Amino acid sequence: MTQSSAAITTREIRKSFGDQVALDGVDLKVDQGTIFALLGPNGAGKTTLVKILSTLVKPDAGTATIAGSDVARHPAKVRESISLTGQFAAVDEILTGRENLLLVARLRRVQDAEQVADDLLARFQLTDAATRRVATYSGGMRRRLDIAMSLIGNPPVIFLDEPTTGLDPQGRMEVWNSVKELAGQGTTVLLTTQYLDEAEHLADRIAILHEGRIIANGTLAELKQLLPPAKVEYVEKQPTLEDVFLAIVGTTGKDGDAGNDAASAPTSEEQP
Repeated sequence: MTQSSAAITTREIRKSFGDQVALDGVDLKVDQGTIFALLGPNGAGKTTLVKILSTLVKPDAGTATIAGSDVARHPAKVRESISLTGQFAAVDEILTGRENLLLVARLRRVQDAEQVADDLLARFQLTDAATRRVATYSGGMRRRLDIAMSLIGNPPVIFLDEPTTGLDPQGRMEVWNSVKELAGQGTTVLLTTQYLDEAEHLADRIAILHEGRIIANGTLAELKQLLPPAKVEYVEKQPTLEDVFLAIVGTTGKDGDAGNDAASAPTSEEQP
């Protein structure tokens, strides 16, 4: 990958909180217009890395660039190029869906705020619910609205930090469709997740983050090649992403947590 094609680049990013090492030399490159999944168990350092890339936390060492701008030296320019959607939908339940979008559009001083709001409502299949208070929305609808709000101003890079946390299967599918549409229209998406199937379904490339380090990075096919096919009744069984994850991370994760927690319902990643 050439530097010009990289929307996100990190080199030797390190971050500690007291004696706790959160990131221990993270190197990443994310191509423009792709979905890159950062997969790892709770406490692996995913949210810390997203906070560094979105200028909310300063690294102890290393460098990072977003859309060609250095995160440490030009944070204001980086913030113009990104949007961050956290683990929980940041929407105002008292307002309607359309009012939420108008509020953000006016705060960002976007021209034709009403047209922008209407276009995003249509893009995320929320037009019929535009005048309803968000308190009446399902979890999937709230998350779609949250992502729509983050796109106001057309940022080329968007960070989605565990975007399907707490959603039911239908809500997860709604968000997945929205994420794929983003990349289809040229937005670069860095997605953190604990869901193996989410990474497998959405990502162009997947990096496995474990105890603050990237221990595997590649396409789904490349990661599967790390394991030989298993023999099941004389038939070759191709490895799954879960097989790869468990083989690399092991059956015991950080602080004694089961390594395959990544395949179960996630909880909020706690970082200081």
